[in-house]
Amino acid sequence: MTIIRLLRFEKNYLVSMAIKVGKLKFILLLLFGFLLTIVITIPLKIAIARLQVTEPQVIFVLGGDHKREIFAAQFAQKYPSLPIWISSGSEDQKVGKIFAKTSVEPERLSIDRRAKDTVTNFTSLVKDFQKQKIRHLYLITSDYHMLRASAIATVVLGSRGIAFSPITVPGNRPKESQLRVLRDTGRALVWVVTGRTGASLKAHLAMKK
Repeated sequence: MTIIRLLRFEKNYLVSMAIKVGKLKFILLLLFGFLLTIVITIPLKIAIARLQVTEPQVIFVLGGDHKREIFAAQFAQKYPSLPIWISSGSEDQKVGKIFAKTSVEPERLSIDRRAKDTVTNFTSLVKDFQKQKIRHLYLITSDYHMLRASAIATVVLGSRGIAFSPITVPGNRPKESQLRVLRDTGRALVWVVTGRTGASLKAHLAMKK
């Protein structure tokens, strides 16, 4: 009797494990299918945006280096009708002085302070761009930073049907590692799926250190 009970228990256990594995496989397949759909549709959305709006409608500057703002101020002179958005750049007073030197009207400037890193540079403003019906923008950042910024922009902006034209600011720093690019591209994909970037977790872990 004991052997029979053991055999029954083992059989039930194996059946239970098979069901759990089956459910896990189903969930993973759904997730994979969803991510695959995102990866396929993003280039299509970007292509449509470029066809519909061939010229950028706004200048978008990523914070992190005041040289980007100096470059953007000079660049903005070529496009006097375009508004300028700066995400977590230098102090307002410093930004104002930089753009005043090139006679760029302060009314063209919008400075947003919500971003904590490159991923949130995009996620914090993409809804604002959508509300203003922006479908194409100039993206200004340093040359060493552009690969990561473009990867994130492709996912975040592209998922919302916004195209971008990259404009690099020359510098002498080495390009960022592929690991950082992959990490933040993954964070951008997580944002598309969940609406979360992981920035709060990153800050929490930094505090613990």
